[in-house]
Amino acid sequence: MTDSTSDMSEQLEVWVSLNDDLAFLKTDRQPASKRAEQERQKDFDEIYIAKADIDLQYQSNRCLDCGNPYCEWKCPLHNYIPNWLELVTNNQFDKAAELMHQTNPLPEICGRVCPQDRLCEQACTLNTEFGAVTIGAIEKNITDIALEKNWRPDLSNVEQIDKSVAIVGAGPAGIGCAELLVRNGVKAVVYDRYPEIGGLLTFGIPGFKLEKSVVRRRREFLEDIGVEFKLNTEIGKDISIEQLQEQHDCVFLAMGTYTSLDGRLEGLETEGMIVDGVIKALDYLIGNINHQQSYEMSDRPYFNMADERVIVLGGGDTAMDCVRSAIRQDAKQVQCVYRRDEAAMPGSKQEVRNAKEEGVEFVYQLQPLAIESKDGKVIGVRFTVTGGDNEGEEVILEADKVIIAFGFVASPAPWFETLGLELTKNGLIKTKSSPQAQNVHLQETNIQGIYAGGDMVRGADLVVTAIAEGRDAAHEILSTFDILTR
Repeated sequence: MTDSTSDMSEQLEVWVSLNDDLAFLKTDRQPASKRAEQERQKDFDEIYIAKADIDLQYQSNRCLDCGNPYCEWKCPLHNYIPNWLELVTNNQFDKAAELMHQTNPLPEICGRVCPQDRLCEQACTLNTEFGAVTIGAIEKNITDIALEKNWRPDLSNVEQIDKSVAIVGAGPAGIGCAELLVRNGVKAVVYDRYPEIGGLLTFGIPGFKLEKSVVRRRREFLEDIGVEFKLNTEIGKDISIEQLQEQHDCVFLAMGTYTSLDGRLEGLETEGMIVDGVIKALDYLIGNINHQQSYEMSDRPYFNMADERVIVLGGGDTAMDCVRSAIRQDAKQVQCVYRRDEAAMPGSKQEVRNAKEEGVEFVYQLQPLAIESKDGKVIGVRFTVTGGDNEGEEVILEADKVIIAFGFVASPAPWFETLGLELTKNGLIKTKSSPQAQNVHLQETNIQGIYAGGDMVRGADLVVTAIAEGRDAAHEILSTFDILTR
């Protein structure tokens, strides 16, 4: 058989396979491969390996194209998942990327950091018996391929409207709002106090989950389609909220939640100062990224865990980010201590597996009671046992560093009160309820022309829900401008 005949035969075999309605019976779920544990322990590079184009096609072909796609409805953005899986199957990668962008301004990032195991993939019809289609990995890879080729949507027919919106916060909610506005001809100017866009995507999520080059590439995309960023600009310090109101037609607040919970543990402070060696999770993560990226933020010190015994308190995704970062800093021992059993941990099961592979030790059913210190420096944590034969017993685990990862709460700016924004008792911004439909929430605040969304409205939540609220706000703003959304 000649080479050309062999190639034709292989192409025919692929074509037949990709037009097989029973492909899900013949092709297994194939999650992305990971770099070896010993290799990834030494750096902060992403751990997942990109898949070959043909593998993406075969995996997409497993989709049953359900008449009522549960995956689509489970996604807060209601992405057109079966539709773009079909395009991938047919090797129409650019069209798939274009369709992804119609509902999501950050598909390559959601493909990396969204908990698909609790959202779209959990809802996949194949999930119970055959294994869900690897929706997240396909979304990530297809968008990466498109952006590497410098793909951009065709916005040549968009009519530019003489309206502008100030967006405070360049995180997922702010980007979600800005991207949809510029797609509809409205000028979007995004203000952020940090030197790079992304919010916690950049400063809270370590590189092994989301390399910062990915966020920078997305910034180039957003700037190319018309979003303007004013970074290193803090509202109330570098420019006032009143100035934003004067210079723009509307304002959207998307500032997130940055105040860390500390559990009010006994012994947390000595002589009015936090005990040396006790660190809040966000301070640790931001300081590490500030150091790695040389952002020169003087208020974000670097914490090095080399040769230290580290205890991380908490069981969510932030705790997983901390323990896996400490491993990469060559800590002597890293323990993640959680108050309940493993099944009750709120974090991604995938992230827990990754942490275990990389050498993190998990200790369950220990409720932290107090920080133990000597001469102002942490030496351990005192716990009470919450289950088993020793329930109620107190134990002490020794540590040189303790990272508290109990979550985040609202961070109201001083100018909220001056502006007259209504807040909840927890410091979150109140937005209006829809008069037309029960349980439908609007993003406009009690002040006309000022909208809010994301974590600062709903509390710390997922990236994808923040994006969704940013887009909801954009839809509301566009309706006030009498613009029909594209």
